Amino acid sequence: MQSNRLPLSDCLDAAVTAAHAAAAILQAYSHNRAELVIDTKMRNDLVSQADREAEEAVIQILRERCPDLGIVAEESGGNTSGLATWYIDPLDGTTNFLHGIPQYAVSIALIAHAGTIVAGDTPLEHDTPVIGVIYDPNREELFTGMLGVGAWLNERRIHCSPTETLAESVVATGFPFRDFSFSEQYMPTLHHAINVTRGVRRLGAAALDLAWVACGRYDGYWEMGLAPWDVAAGTVIVREAGGICEDIHHRDPWPIKGYVYAGNLHTAPALDAMIQPHLTRDKQT
Repeated sequence: MQSNRLPLSDCLDAAVTAAHAAAAILQAYSHNRAELVIDTKMRNDLVSQADREAEEAVIQILRERCPDLGIVAEESGGNTSGLATWYIDPLDGTTNFLHGIPQYAVSIALIAHAGTIVAGDTPLEHDTPVIGVIYDPNREELFTGMLGVGAWLNERRIHCSPTETLAESVVATGFPFRDFSFSEQYMPTLHHAINVTRGVRRLGAAALDLAWVACGRYDGYWEMGLAPWDVAAGTVIVREAGGICEDIHHRDPWPIKGYVYAGNLHTAPALDAMIQPHLTRDKQT
């Protein structure tokens, strides 16, 4: 059974190293944005050589340090394999980055697969986010989380806010921008939140939205139509900060399909209750 054990501390150290390497590339390009080559994958889905080079740096470090683990990355794809798989977003908030808006981050997560041992002697029953690293190079803020151990901002332990009601909450969200197929489900939730919360924010970087829930800046967050690498790291960081981060459709053990809600023990259930009446059942895939 020892061969099924995942060395979480070593994995976290590798992810932090990789995140800093990627951020150094992004920041070098941020001062020369006019020279960036930008491609459009689909409407409002942009990628630049900054994304690609940052991702290459992350993958190189993770393969050197953790050669037996799978890798799924936004730009280069990949496959799940081994005891666990890395989910990498080398530049979460690409549109912000390309427009000079300093709200973007590197996001790296490790999802341990069912049967893997991460603590004690009991194998995991289902795929579980176990390591999360989100690095904001503009503020030099490093958010980390490790399953069963906790969540930190730089060297400080973080916790979700104690806010008890949506009426007292500032919440974050993301508007449909690439896939508009779920707009009819999403727009009523936004209308509701605007009317019942203290305020709604949309800053354009899902990983940072989740990190800010974990450290109490936001009281809650929900979004639809994201990708797994957008939410993987934030999921474990929020959970280890004492919060809830789940699949809106309550089908998967983490929001792998990109329909996510998060908050503390009071606000997350309230957001869930706000969202559920508006979901279209035949679109919950």
